[in-house]
Order: sequence, then C-alpha cells, then structure tokens
Amino acid sequence: MLEHIRGLVTKVLIAPVARLLLRLGLGPDAITVFGTICTCASALWFAPRGELMTALVLVTVFALFDLLDGTMARLSGRTSPFGAFLDSTLDRVADAVVFGSVMLYFAGPGDSGLGQATALWCLVTGVVTSYARARAESVGFTARVGIMERADRLVLLGLSAIAAEVAGEPLVFAWGLALLGALSTVTVLQRILGVRRQALAATGAPEAP
Repeated sequence: MLEHIRGLVTKVLIAPVARLLLRLGLGPDAITVFGTICTCASALWFAPRGELMTALVLVTVFALFDLLDGTMARLSGRTSPFGAFLDSTLDRVADAVVFGSVMLYFAGPGDSGLGQATALWCLVTGVVTSYARARAESVGFTARVGIMERADRLVLLGLSAIAAEVAGEPLVFAWGLALLGALSTVTVLQRILGVRRQALAATGAPEAP
C-alpha cells in the first residue's frame, strides 16, 4: 500500500545520501550488510528490555537502508542478480529478528502470552508472504499483490508500538500485532489465489468457483 510513495522518498531523501556514500567509495552490498546488522542489533538490544520507542526509531532509520542500497546500485550501474539476492535474503533475516525481539519483549517486560502468539503469527506470515512471491517468480509467475507489503508491515508494527506506549498498556501492542497478522494472512491468500489464476490460465483450464 505504501509503494506509491517509495519513488518520492527515494528522490528527495535517499538519492542524495546514496550519491554521497558512492563518492566515499562505499558499495551497495556493504550498505545492505551494514543496515541488516544494525537493524538486528537495535531490535535485539532495546525491544526485549521494554525500550520500544528507542527500538522503533532505530529500526525505522536502518530500514531506510533497504532503499539506500538499491538506489546506490542503480546510480552506480552496479545492479546484479547477486545484489538483489543478498538484499532480499537479508531483509528476511531482519524481519525475523525484529518480530523475534517483539516476542522476547512479551516474554519479559510486556508479560503477555497473547503478545507472544501474535508476534509469532506476524513472523510466520511475513516470511510466507515473501516466500510466496519468490517461489511464484521461480516457476514463472508473479505475486506482487496483497494489501501488506514489507513497508506496510513495518509501519503498522511501529504504529502499534506507539499506541501501546501512549496508552501504557502492552495489550494494545498485542492487538495491533493481531491486526497485522490477520492482514498478512490475507496477503498470503491473495498471492496464492493470484498464482492459481495464472497457473490455470497457462494451462487453459477453467477456474473453479
């Protein structure tokens, strides 16, 4: 849902930073690795201690590296299949660590079994959402559909954490994650059905009601 503002953010905020880093001799793959390490370290250090706002700010900042490395690759003419593979793979690592750190928060200061369950739900559906697209493309189909892309998941995660901090109630965060898990589940189903339609069209078989 947020993909339509990606170009504007990249042009206004990301491109100038990308040019500066390229002039300093840094490459896009290095930025990918650095951003992932910092995202994981920030989430694992602050979230389980209950410092949700600090974790949120740092994870948001380092999540922008996902735009930065791709912009650097395009500006320098260094796009490559390996770079795309590395970026996608490390995105999955970062997402899993972020939601894993939320599970640790609910196992500690958040003290909520519901929160642990919903965080696990979000972790699983987030991974499956990305896998569905990758697997579809590996067999010749596309699966760029769904109401919850990666950026959308991170935004809703952040809004849920903010609402919980304002309310002073961890369960608000847990219910926000429940909403995120539900929407991510819908996205997985949208991708499965989308690929099914493509597969039936490719074989000429009629689609069952």
